[in-house]
Amino acid sequence: MTTHLKIFIGIIVLGVLAIGGYKLSLPYLQDKLQRSSSDAAGTRGTIRIGMDNWIGYFPLCSPEMEKNLRQEGYILSCEDDQADYAGRFKRLKQGDLTFAVSTIDAYLLNGKSSAYPGTIVSVLDESKGGDAIVARKQPLPNLDALKENPETKIAFTPSSPSEHLLKAVNTHFDLPFFTAENQQWRVETSGSSDALKKLLDGSVNAAVLWEPDVSRALSDSAFTRLIGTEDTDKLIVDILLAERRFSKENPEAVEILLKSYFKTLSFYYANPDQLRSDIKNRDKLNIGQIDSMLQGVEWTSLNENASLWFGTGGSNKRAGLITAIKSALDILIANKDFDKNPLPQRDPYRITNRSYISALANQTGQSEKVEKTDTLERPFEILNDQGWSSLKRIGTLKVDPVSFQRSAAILDYDGKKTLDEAADKLRRYPNFRFLIEGHTGVRGDKKANSQLSLARAEAVSRYLEVTYKIDSNRVRSLGYGGTKPLKQQEGESRRAYSYRLPRVEISLMTGAN
Repeated sequence: MTTHLKIFIGIIVLGVLAIGGYKLSLPYLQDKLQRSSSDAAGTRGTIRIGMDNWIGYFPLCSPEMEKNLRQEGYILSCEDDQADYAGRFKRLKQGDLTFAVSTIDAYLLNGKSSAYPGTIVSVLDESKGGDAIVARKQPLPNLDALKENPETKIAFTPSSPSEHLLKAVNTHFDLPFFTAENQQWRVETSGSSDALKKLLDGSVNAAVLWEPDVSRALSDSAFTRLIGTEDTDKLIVDILLAERRFSKENPEAVEILLKSYFKTLSFYYANPDQLRSDIKNRDKLNIGQIDSMLQGVEWTSLNENASLWFGTGGSNKRAGLITAIKSALDILIANKDFDKNPLPQRDPYRITNRSYISALANQTGQSEKVEKTDTLERPFEILNDQGWSSLKRIGTLKVDPVSFQRSAAILDYDGKKTLDEAADKLRRYPNFRFLIEGHTGVRGDKKANSQLSLARAEAVSRYLEVTYKIDSNRVRSLGYGGTKPLKQQEGESRRAYSYRLPRVEISLMTGAN
């Protein structure tokens, strides 16, 4: 090959590469030209949020939020992954997403495989009635009836707040058949509507639903709400996660996102009709359905974030977020999702970052302390005997045996420790009254047994009232002696059975229908 031919071929190759490079760069050049010659010149980047269509996330991905972020120079991209939490956190770790939303329990459960790629920078909302366990009144009028009907099948959506509500009920109430060895009760569905369908057609006697399906089910008098998140505290909590590297390298972007979000939240608080209109345009629901959904969510303001959840406001150092994380971990461990705390160094502070909320609250003058009474200290109206008799039993709390000094009504050290653990469970259910019922074995003098059982129930009540400032109007003590013995279990020895009979039970009671 001659030198001239080599030069000619080289020129052709360079020309082809130049044309190819130009074609490849043309979209970039056109985009750059369009941006530089328009109002988009100030665009600073795109914020990508992994999410699903839970109503609590609407303000974060609303038209108002999009407008507020655009004014700050950012394009908002909310990417609905149909609640694929594992995939969402994987994308967050890879940097495909800059932010993600989740419930605390879903992040703890599904974030481990991705080494918990984000830190919690804000609490968005709590489910307050958005989720509920609904059942046929016959044969399931309350949670305790589930113990009498262990063959009951329950429809629910796995890897969702529905499943976590079930796990909480399993942990907090005495429902021992919810075990890994006894899985026939599980009827997994592809969503709340599917679970409702199975409830209505009789395939199951109970289902965990979310709005508007909860309201749809309860419109039929044959069904009852066993328990819902409107009666819980810090159980199902939605959070905003910022990808670790992004937040470290772009702290201003995190601050702008949060500032725009709380501005959006304030706008919708002041303009509820606009909120309904925007939801209607997105979800094509009627106003009645929208109102039912909105009643099930309680959004968290900047001030509440700072003072109540992250513990940054004034002298109030109660970090409700850490409490909620620990509570969710207890539930997941009790349900054998983990055998131990899965967090790095077992430290919940490894997945939180309060600096953004703290800085924003200080900048906007919303860092003042917000007082929120411990749920155990909530006042209740006085009820007479007839009023107490009319209450509905929700369920019996799952409590280890409360121990006393021998043949006496004086709590020993272990008994007090057991009640401390019970108090933490009771704290999760702020709307219920507590019925304390004492029992003895069936042997001995009936009158003495009755007196001892009542004295022990009253000792438990006094301890809770004094130690945790529980309103005395909220608690009632009864003693039954040996008149209401437990059912002897199959294969249980007489000695073991007799050991279980002396007990104090704590039940949650409500006046709601």
